Amino acid sequence: MPEVLVLIIVLAVFFDIANGWHDCANAIATVVSTKVLSPVQAVILAATMNIAGAFLTTAVAKTIGKGIVDPVAITNAVLISALLSAILWNLITIVMGLPVSSSHALVGGLVGAAVAHGGAALLNIGGIMKILLSLLLSPLFGLVIGYLFMKIILHFFGQLSPGVIGRYFGRLQIVSSSFMAFGHGSNDAQKAMGIITMALVASGKIKTLDVPTWVVLTCALAMGFGTLFGGWKIIKTLGHNMLKLEPIHGFAAETSSAGIIMAASAFGMPVSTTHVVSTAILGVGATRRLSAVRWGIAGKIVMAWVLTLPVCILMAWGIETIMTYYHFT
Repeated sequence: MPEVLVLIIVLAVFFDIANGWHDCANAIATVVSTKVLSPVQAVILAATMNIAGAFLTTAVAKTIGKGIVDPVAITNAVLISALLSAILWNLITIVMGLPVSSSHALVGGLVGAAVAHGGAALLNIGGIMKILLSLLLSPLFGLVIGYLFMKIILHFFGQLSPGVIGRYFGRLQIVSSSFMAFGHGSNDAQKAMGIITMALVASGKIKTLDVPTWVVLTCALAMGFGTLFGGWKIIKTLGHNMLKLEPIHGFAAETSSAGIIMAASAFGMPVSTTHVVSTAILGVGATRRLSAVRWGIAGKIVMAWVLTLPVCILMAWGIETIMTYYHFT
């Protein structure tokens, strides 16, 4: 049914927009909170670099396309259920101002919908374990590398006056924020590309999981458009509530996060840019003193992280079950 394929593409694009809206804070929370750029300047920069990053590689899209569920066994109802659950969770957490993982939401949605459709046999357990490992390890890398990189910066520049540090690292933060937005586009935009490509394979429109150029362009523009909405509540959580940031801290957190994300994109591993930048901020803050981090806010964020996978699995399972009951396949 061509109209169902169109519906899946529309939902995937909407997921990409919601992802950009939700994750805009990952690239600009620090640069806005330190007042290096105005909010308008920051979102335009982030949107532009997100679009550019989406063209870097399609390795992550292929991982999403074949690493979670057997694409041959996929149905329209599975894809629609996975997308709806991920979109709903993104919108809920945007309203709540909680920086959670769109990657976890999408993976959970695919798992829950596939199990509802045909049981655990449809799952690529090996691929899921690799994806989960990258999703779990990347925040640890963010914490450790953010801490170490900040220590290195302080070792070489910590003796300078606060005014000099603020002036020079304020300029450098524009570069690091751009780098972070580019890395976000290189990883997160590909998740919607993977879903659309799966749908095209399942419908017989294409034969392989090679992502068509028009899909790359569509998802890149959707991610950039979503970024323009800002995600201001999440920006406040990351850039103000969790830790009081100066330009030097923003530069360290953004550069650390971007390096991790770009490396993951090169290896085709979908990571949570939200988790990486959040833990990088925690690592940077811990170099000042542990009490500098508002651990109560951090604890709420971690709880939202823990809930994302099971909530999206259950939502997608329920949606797919209802769709099957009403013979929507």
